[in-house]
Amino acid sequence: MSSSSFGIRHYFVILAYSFVITSLATAATPAEVTAAAIKAVAFYHSHAAAHGGYVYRYSADFTFREAEGIPGPDTIWIQPPGTPAVGMAMLDAYEATKDEKCLAAAVEAARCVSRTQLASGGWDYSGHFDAKGRESKNYCRKADGTAIPRTQTATREAGWHNWRRQDKKNYATYDDDVSQAATRLLVRVDHALGGKDAEIKDAADFALRTIMMTQYPAGGWSANFDDAPTFPPPVEKYPIKPANYPQDWPRKWPKDFSGCYVLNDNTHATLMSTLLLAWQLRGDAQYLEAAKRGGDFLLLAQMPDPQPAWAQQYNADMQPVWSRQFEPTAISGRESQAAMWALLKLAAATGDKKYLAPVAKAITYLRTVLLPGNKLARFYELNTNKPLYFERGPGGKGFELTYSDKRASSNYGWVWDSELDALQAAGSRIARGEPVTFPRTEKERWSSPPTDADIATILKEQAPNGSWPVTDDERGWMRDESGKKTKPAGGVIYSLDFVQNVKAMSAWLKAKGGVK
Repeated sequence: MSSSSFGIRHYFVILAYSFVITSLATAATPAEVTAAAIKAVAFYHSHAAAHGGYVYRYSADFTFREAEGIPGPDTIWIQPPGTPAVGMAMLDAYEATKDEKCLAAAVEAARCVSRTQLASGGWDYSGHFDAKGRESKNYCRKADGTAIPRTQTATREAGWHNWRRQDKKNYATYDDDVSQAATRLLVRVDHALGGKDAEIKDAADFALRTIMMTQYPAGGWSANFDDAPTFPPPVEKYPIKPANYPQDWPRKWPKDFSGCYVLNDNTHATLMSTLLLAWQLRGDAQYLEAAKRGGDFLLLAQMPDPQPAWAQQYNADMQPVWSRQFEPTAISGRESQAAMWALLKLAAATGDKKYLAPVAKAITYLRTVLLPGNKLARFYELNTNKPLYFERGPGGKGFELTYSDKRASSNYGWVWDSELDALQAAGSRIARGEPVTFPRTEKERWSSPPTDADIATILKEQAPNGSWPVTDDERGWMRDESGKKTKPAGGVIYSLDFVQNVKAMSAWLKAKGGVK
């Protein structure tokens, strides 16, 4: 759970509140939307790409680039909305328009991702193409794509007991959808190319193998790993058992990341989605079976009465535990909703309705702890259901647990919109055998599917060069090379905006029947 996730959530929130759908008199035509999508991809690929990869935002003249901190010119970002997210939007555009240049841009992004894959099989938050940066990591390939022989032949099993040593050169993460997003891009591009690109296929195969090898016997995952093990975690060290309440828990951070099984920031849900995608595109049952084991874990991880929902993270004894110093032992409103969406997606994909009952039970409970305004607290105290918050400690240092939100720190989302009605409606449709269109896991500026008005507004806001520069006082700022906050004269161009707008146009075109 890196601090970089805070920035991403911030931008989603801004979009949600700043965007106003505008109805225009004339609806866009498929030809106009096709041209706009192709122009957007061509611009971003030709101006923003570095080694085929991307960061979070750029000044309109591309003098400045920014992600979590100030990346060098040869550093790219993996964490969404970085390179994998941009690449998948480009692939969406190709699927909707059949423009080969869109496919070529997506392929370059996939190769950038493959060349920043670690020998552990996963990815760090960022990737490097400069000599010093590449020396700091144990990559699978050279910058030109040449495979590096993996001399490390780990014969030990996987598991938290080994990963806690944290080999920094090989340190990979599932946090914030990092390795999952990279894997999904590779799997999708590999499918689009019919498995004919050996580099991309090998990287996708290795990533999927790693996801399955790092899965615990109970079906969960840890957030991080630093080796490519030969054997999965042993059941002797990680027995399969249901969630249970600790006798007590510390009110102060124990200065330790003690979570063995992690749901935080939708980690578990995005791993399941990645496996389902691989099964859907490759038809290989092993990916479906791994996704089902992930669903079975969520059944085990649901807390017993009186709080039948989910925690952010659990120890090996399946008890909720602390993560970061503002992520306590608690029931989590946000992660519970992500767990329920994951179960519903699995139920819809498999037809197995055993995944529906836990959702119904959790919804009933969570309705009893709703906050004013149809909100859920991020954290509820075990057994009492009191919402938990954190405020800054003396001198602005550290965090202190509190029951009051009056002085809650601004670094975290303490309250989340309730999705219980949508979850209940989706569960009912699945129970009746009806098709379900699942919402996206993060707020976007358009709903699914995008409307004609959404598309008209996107076209209206698009600059002649194909970009969407932002100049307002909230998002028109970034940091220059020295870290000083500045407002570029031509505005700021966001990868997030590119991803959302291109995906929206692509989805709209597909709904209209695609290219005519």
